[in-house]
Amino acid sequence: MRHTLRPHAVQAGCSLHPGRGCVFALRLSLVALLFLSLIPAARAQSTATKRDAARAQFARAEKLRTALQGKPQKERALRDYTQLVSAYRRVYLITPHAAEVPAAMLAVAELYHEMGRKFDEQYYQSAIDAYRFLLREYPTTRFRDDALLTIGQIQKDDLEQLGDAEQTFQEFLKLHPRSEKADDAREALREIAQAREEQRKPATREKLAEQQEKDRKLPQVTRIRTWNAENYTRIVIDVEDQIKYQAARISSPDRIYFDLNKAKLSSTLAGKTLEVQSGYLKKIRVAQNQSGVVRVVLDVDQVKDYSVFLLPNPYRLVVDVYGPSVAAAKAAPAEPEKAAGPAPKGVKTDKAPANAELARSEPARTGAAPPGKPARSKATRSVRATAASMSPPPEPQPTHSGQHSLTRALGLKIGRIVIDPGHGGHDTGTIGPTGLMEKDLCLDIALRLGKIIKQHLPGAQVIYTREDDTFVPLEDRTGIANQAKADLFISIHANSSHDHKARGVETYYLNFSASEDAMEVASRENALSQGSIHELQDLIKKIARNEKIEESRELATDIQDALAQRLQVVTHSLKNRGVRKAPFVVLIGANMPSVLSEISFLSNPADEQMLKKPEQRQRVAEGLYHGVQSYLESINSLTYNPPKAAPGTR
Repeated sequence: MRHTLRPHAVQAGCSLHPGRGCVFALRLSLVALLFLSLIPAARAQSTATKRDAARAQFARAEKLRTALQGKPQKERALRDYTQLVSAYRRVYLITPHAAEVPAAMLAVAELYHEMGRKFDEQYYQSAIDAYRFLLREYPTTRFRDDALLTIGQIQKDDLEQLGDAEQTFQEFLKLHPRSEKADDAREALREIAQAREEQRKPATREKLAEQQEKDRKLPQVTRIRTWNAENYTRIVIDVEDQIKYQAARISSPDRIYFDLNKAKLSSTLAGKTLEVQSGYLKKIRVAQNQSGVVRVVLDVDQVKDYSVFLLPNPYRLVVDVYGPSVAAAKAAPAEPEKAAGPAPKGVKTDKAPANAELARSEPARTGAAPPGKPARSKATRSVRATAASMSPPPEPQPTHSGQHSLTRALGLKIGRIVIDPGHGGHDTGTIGPTGLMEKDLCLDIALRLGKIIKQHLPGAQVIYTREDDTFVPLEDRTGIANQAKADLFISIHANSSHDHKARGVETYYLNFSASEDAMEVASRENALSQGSIHELQDLIKKIARNEKIEESRELATDIQDALAQRLQVVTHSLKNRGVRKAPFVVLIGANMPSVLSEISFLSNPADEQMLKKPEQRQRVAEGLYHGVQSYLESINSLTYNPPKAAPGTR
């Protein structure tokens, strides 16, 4: 039985039972009113909790999708897709009112479409149903134009249901006559009319069917992604298989276009225009220019140059467009905290507390200068505690070759450091004799290094390209660093050799190399991307454009010396293999000093057993830290605090 508190009953109770009865009734009334007032707040809290849960679920689904996109096409199983569809559907099931639900349902439709191409045509209808659900339940979504147009494209190109496609495109024009995509719908209607006309000609019917069968087997362009950095924008075009392409630039208005030959445009991208939030790229237009040719047009603004190369497994075309140099804008020195600024949205960072004390110790070095380079004197290398009382602070030291780079001449500071644990996800990297995987080792050392930096470098921000067992494409890693406006990029890897007795540490920076050993290491670490570079000339231009080569060499030297000395304390036979240069894809395009450190040979049984121990991993992290610390000292980019024992010193 439901009880309702009635005001007149309370009044009657007060008149019949004055005194305590009246007070009791009044209290009861107040309690009821308070309870009723709390209901909306409780509901609001429940709704907010559900929306938070939906947002977290959407983030998990996006992460799974990135991992799936990182797998080669042949390794993607139907189960992977069905699990991912379920992950996106759960966003809607948690609450249909979350802001992420339309994007989640769009992802479901796109996945079903891809499943139709890869596994069974029945999924094409599932994709259409998912798009229709999105339009019905969320009629004001910003995806409505694309959803309806894509339904028509699936009906026309994938299912060859010309009558249904015609109705869908007509519906589109009726609902969205002024849409930017209205011309695409009209063009599709013209193609349908032309196809019907061709079908009426018996002589060409067989030819048409043959051409359609050829087109069906062409690799598809499935996705386009972008990253914006301070002076460059990266565009990644995902394709299902190896392709050939042509590129050209046209002025008035300024645009760059790419013709992807023997390729087919996915219906999810057909006729799409992708708006870009900021940067030197204004928008991207993509269309099936003609049978077997997909054209991607970049509308650009103030672009100084561009480069492009093709990476495999999975195949994607990586395009970088560059704006004017920003060196002049950085001429004014700034404190690291101010120079770093707030972390970009979506980038994971660890920021050291403002009052953290800097570990002050003698930088770990082997004591010997690299061949052909004069050693720095103790006077120029050492920065003692007395520096805290010096006024003005000491000038940046020259490089190991005695030169003053632009970074040192301008007094630029280091505020944000990107740590890149090599490999991840399905990319295990090198596997040791007893099963230790490079991806796990590198992640553990990267997290240890980040923790040390967080504890001992005041104001520094640490950004990881990954913090768990996730696959991150090579081109995304420098994209993350550039988007974050990072000041240093450190990629951590473990080495491997056919000679299981090989051991030692070596550190690389990006450049050309005549060393056969260095090229072998680069080939292995580039295994997911090096195999099919379309135009070597573009890649060479990109490497040569890197203005940070000199400082990258300095950072590599400091890290190599510190790491070797730290590990040789416990492994006297460990070899210091020196600083080397090689064309690592993970370093290409980085707008900051960047290095790749091979911390030991995982293929060596003795080293593998050592690397299984937490204390050895900690030594590696400490060696890397001391190298970073030494480099920062050399460019006068440390905050001077009272001396404190650095990690790993005695």
